[in-house]
Amino acid sequence: MKSLENISTIYFLGIGGIGMSAIARYFHANGKLVMGYDKTPTQLTKELQEEGIDITFKEEVNKLSAQLKDKEHTLIIYTPAVSKENLLYQYIIEHNFSILKRAEILGLITKDIPTLAVAGTHGKTTTTAILAHILKQCGVQLTAFLGGISENYQTNFINDGNEAVVVEADEFDRSFLQLSPNIASITSMDADHLDIYGSKNELENSFREFVAKVPNQEDLFFAEGLNLQGNSIGFSSDSDYVINDISIHNGSYFFNFKTPHEVLKEIEFSLPGKHNLMNAAMALAMAIKFGVDSAKAKHSLASFIGVRRRFTYHLRTGDKVLIEDYAHHPSEINAVYQAVREMHPNKKVLAVFQPHLFSRTQDFANEFATSLSPFDAVMLLEIYPAREKPIAGINSKMLLDKIDNEQKSLIDRELLIDKIKEASAEVVLLLGAGDIGDEVQKIKIALNHES
Repeated sequence: MKSLENISTIYFLGIGGIGMSAIARYFHANGKLVMGYDKTPTQLTKELQEEGIDITFKEEVNKLSAQLKDKEHTLIIYTPAVSKENLLYQYIIEHNFSILKRAEILGLITKDIPTLAVAGTHGKTTTTAILAHILKQCGVQLTAFLGGISENYQTNFINDGNEAVVVEADEFDRSFLQLSPNIASITSMDADHLDIYGSKNELENSFREFVAKVPNQEDLFFAEGLNLQGNSIGFSSDSDYVINDISIHNGSYFFNFKTPHEVLKEIEFSLPGKHNLMNAAMALAMAIKFGVDSAKAKHSLASFIGVRRRFTYHLRTGDKVLIEDYAHHPSEINAVYQAVREMHPNKKVLAVFQPHLFSRTQDFANEFATSLSPFDAVMLLEIYPAREKPIAGINSKMLLDKIDNEQKSLIDRELLIDKIKEASAEVVLLLGAGDIGDEVQKIKIALNHES
C-alpha cells in the first residue's frame, strides 16, 4: 500500500454508507480530491454533494475512467455492501488500482492516535456519539467517526484535532479487528450477522479477539453479564460501575453513577430507555478513563440531544406521537418497547416494522415475533434486502404468521399512510434499518393534519 501522503484522489464505492461517508468527509477535510458512487441518492449523499464531493449513481465506466486517470496517486475505498458484479468495481479490479476496505483505511487513519473504540451488536452508535459529545464539551481536540448522524452536530464526523480519535468499532465482516484501541467498550454481544459468522460462538470469539487488542484490561468496559475481563457496567450492585437511584422528571432521567473512585450524583440524561442509560454510563466511564474532569463530563450529558433515527421524535403533540428508530434486531425492538412504555404509559402503540436482510429475518424469525407481539398493533413492510438476494420462503408474511397479536397486518408501502391513520394509534413507531425512514415526513404531515 502506497503512503496516504502520496495519494491525491480517493474514490469511494458505496460512499453513501454511514461509515463510508464519515471517512469521505475526513479526506475531504484533509485536502484530498474525494469522489464516489452509490446506488441511490439519499439525504446523506445530498449533504456530501453540498459539501463539494462529486457523487454518481450510475455504473458509468467511461466517467470513472476519466475521473481516475492518475492511477499512481489514486486510492479506492470500498464497502463489502457493494456487489462484486458492480461494473465500477470490476473496472477497478481489472485495472489494478490500489484498493482497501473501509475497515482497513480506518485502521490506518487511527493507528497512531489515542483511540477510544466502542463495539457491540447494539448500542455502539449512540454510545460513540455520546462519548464524542462528552470529550468535545470537555475541550478535547478530537476526531470522531460516528455510525450515525449526531443531532448535536448534524454530522457523523468531527474534525477538531488529534488528541484522541473516537470510532465506532463495527463487528460486521470482522472490521473492528483492523483497529488498535487504547480504551474500548463492549455494549453487547448478542447473536447477529450469522451470515458472516455462522454461529453466536464465532461472533463472540471475534469480540474476544477485539478485546485482546486493548493493551490493558483496566481500559476495557463492558455491559454487566458479558463473560469478559475488565470493568463491568450495569444496574446491579455487583458491577464495577453502577447506575442507581434512577428517577424520571419532565421526560428526562436523573441517576447516580458509582465508579470505583467516586459517586457522581443527579446526572441528567434525556434519551428514553434503560438501554440508553447504559450507553450514557459506558461513554461517561470511557471519558473519565481518558482523563477528562468527571464533573464536566457528567454535566455534558444533559446537553446530548441524540442520534438521527435512534428513538427520534418527529411528532409529539398531546394526542399524536411519531417516533423513528433504527431497530433491526429483536433485542433492539425489546429496548424500544421498554422505552416507549416507560415514556408513554397507557397509550395505544402501533409498531410499523421493515425487516432488514433476508438472512437476519430467517435467523431470528421467532425472536422477532416475540419482540413484536406485545405492541398494541403491528404492521410489517416487506423485507429490505440491502446487499442480499432473496431466500426461498423468507418474507414478511412468514414473519407475520409467527406474531401473536390480533392487530397485525402486512402492508403495501403505497397504503401505509392510510392504514396508519385507520389504526388510530396514539403512538406510531417506525422501526427498521432500511429505507422506511423515507416515509417519515409524509406520515408526519398526514398525522399532523389529523391532530
